[in-house]
Amino acid sequence: MRERSLGIAILGAGSVAEKHAQALAQLPGFELKAVWRRDRAKGEAFASRHGTEFVPEVEAILRRGDIDVVDITAPPALHHQLGVLAAQHGKHVVVEKPVDASLEGADELIRSCREAGVRLAVISQYRFTDGARFVHQALREGALGEVFQADAYVKWYRPQSYYDQDAWRGTPDIEGGGVLINQAIHFIDLLLWWLGPVKRLVGQTRTVAHEIPVEDHAVAVLEFACGALGVLEASTATWPGFPARLELHGRKGSARFEGDGLVLWEVQDYPKKPPLVEARLSGSREAMAIDVEPFRRQFEDIYLAITQDRNPLVTGEEARRALEVVLAVYRSSKTGVAVDFPWQAQP
Repeated sequence: MRERSLGIAILGAGSVAEKHAQALAQLPGFELKAVWRRDRAKGEAFASRHGTEFVPEVEAILRRGDIDVVDITAPPALHHQLGVLAAQHGKHVVVEKPVDASLEGADELIRSCREAGVRLAVISQYRFTDGARFVHQALREGALGEVFQADAYVKWYRPQSYYDQDAWRGTPDIEGGGVLINQAIHFIDLLLWWLGPVKRLVGQTRTVAHEIPVEDHAVAVLEFACGALGVLEASTATWPGFPARLELHGRKGSARFEGDGLVLWEVQDYPKKPPLVEARLSGSREAMAIDVEPFRRQFEDIYLAITQDRNPLVTGEEARRALEVVLAVYRSSKTGVAVDFPWQAQP
């Protein structure tokens, strides 16, 4: 048992909130105290499933003394609005990716949490898989030598019904975009965590298979500050959907992360044993067909960050980097020219 228990409230209570609630139920340090959702019936049903209380007003939750942390799973454009309000009430803030739908919103949220002296963490659960952590550490130790190529292929599939189920899905103003900001951002985040920032990119987006005003297919060519080149392909139009794949190539060998694990590690003279697994679909065909364990690990990190007064692994600033890459691809596609970084001042 934990010496200190943190009360947490979920704001949003949609599909991904189910994974959050399941992960929180496995951690003795958190107690799910309350849930809010605009749709009262769905909010009450969620609360009943997870043995907690539905509260119809956000302000009522934020005024409660038994709430230490607010977990925001509402649509992306609401992240900064709800997060700023929570920070002003002295609550630590967790937001589902992306950190927000805009850099301006992300910056406002980051500043507000900093000024309020509360922690801000952004859910990027793939960082907490065994394979991703192994690759990160191995790269820090120079296992692959100079990395010259780093690619991400996110060829998933979503039916039209996926976008139709919620009014905010696939909208430029509320979700902020399509496949890049929703699905591919996970793997953009991994590339940035492994290799560092992007220096320059050029990209194109298309809507090829769905009736939505945002992209369901995108490609980009990346140049990392470390010197590596990269290819990004992202789609929710590639039926029937294939495991996401990240490939790294360096002078000493190659690695492949597929689904939610490391499936290939062919590296010269590196003594550590890789945690190799079989590739799994992991969300490529069904949005919620993803493992709860990485969420649990990330909430464990967030608990320790709060109770030990340190930064979580995925801060607002870290999550902003992935959002900046996504928005740069949108900008490049719209203007037809490459984007150099930083193209907007950091907070």
